[in-house]
Parts: sequence; C-alpha cells; structure tokens
Amino acid sequence: MALTSDILPISPLARLPEDTAARDAAVAAVLEGAAFAGARGWVPATSGNFSARIDADEIAITATGTDKARLTRDDIISVSLADPAHPRASAEAPLHVDLYRAFPEIAAIFHVHSPAATLLSLADAPKGAVRIQGFELQKALAGVKTHEVALDIPVFANSQDMAVLGPQVLARLGGAPAVPGYLLAGHGLYAWGRTAAEARRHLEALEVLLGFEFERRRLQP
Repeated sequence: MALTSDILPISPLARLPEDTAARDAAVAAVLEGAAFAGARGWVPATSGNFSARIDADEIAITATGTDKARLTRDDIISVSLADPAHPRASAEAPLHVDLYRAFPEIAAIFHVHSPAATLLSLADAPKGAVRIQGFELQKALAGVKTHEVALDIPVFANSQDMAVLGPQVLARLGGAPAVPGYLLAGHGLYAWGRTAAEARRHLEALEVLLGFEFERRRLQP
C-alpha cells in the first residue's frame, strides 16, 4: 500500500499528447510567419505581432517587445480567448483575440509594419479604405476569381485604446469580410487565414498588392 506521501498529485498543467501537438503546431506557425515577414523587412524595431490558434479556447502569440525577425519559443506566450490578460501580452493582443472569437475559422493572424501598407493606409485614411484593382495577384486571396474586381482593404484610424478599436473593426468587417485583412492608418496591415499557410499567402499577396498600388500612384503623371 502506498503511503500518502508517495502519491504524487496530478499537475493541473498536464496536457494530453494531442494538446501538446496542437500547441507545438501553433508555435511553429508563429515562428515561421514571423521569420517570413522578418526576412522581408516588414517588422522593424520589434514591431508587428503574430498568432496562431491552438484550439477553440487558446492561441499562441508573440510576447511584447520581442524581435519578430529573431523569435525563439520563449518569445511566444499562450493566451486564453476567455481571459486574455497576460503580463507579457502586447497591447495589440486584444485585436487578435477579437478576430479569433468572432471568426472560428481563422487559424492564424499576422500583423506587419511594411512601408507600403503604412504609407497607403495613412494616405487613404480619409476614404476609409485602400482600393486595389486590376492586378492578377488579387486571385491569391481566397474567394477572388478575377483581377477585375475592386478590393477595398478597410482602413481604421490608429488608436492606443483597443477596447474602442476592436469593436470598431468587428462592426465594419461584418460576418464575412470581403478581404482577409485590414489596415491601421500609419501603422500597418493585419492579415489572416483558415490555415497558417493561407494567412502567410494572404499577408504576402496583400503586401505585394499594396506595393504595386504604391508604385502605380508614384508613377502617375
């Protein structure tokens, strides 16, 4: 018979193998997405943030103040969608949480501060959107079948108050966003996807399309 002192309590942090696999996959998605953006100069000076869904209740997300181009696993934290408060969470983490709550199909969200996204969002803030049209690459976005369609990437005024900004974003996106991304004026781009691979494709496509539009305007007489 085992003595009471020989019986070890089960840790509340113990996880099933499948839970560990989901967590590892989410962390890997964050690392890969951030490295991809970092290699392109889209996350200067510790800017940007990246997240991936672990399950219906939790996400993996980059901690505040970390160099997104040189992340390690220690730079990624787990945040509950029900109670997202975390001492290492970025001030913008609620924007990720809001999207995951509103759209269960979203698997990953990537946010960057590229020159084209930042400058065009500032220029077109009074219009409320940056319009993209006529580029074949538009078809890289889920659901887009032709270059002829006009894609309006929503632009929101930048704010430090996420409790105000988050609901504004969700109200405008509605139940089925036409574009898998939005812009914060003078700040940068948020892009997402139903898989981490799709989020990365959407991020790259939107960034390149914004670059095309920036150059098109610059070359106009």
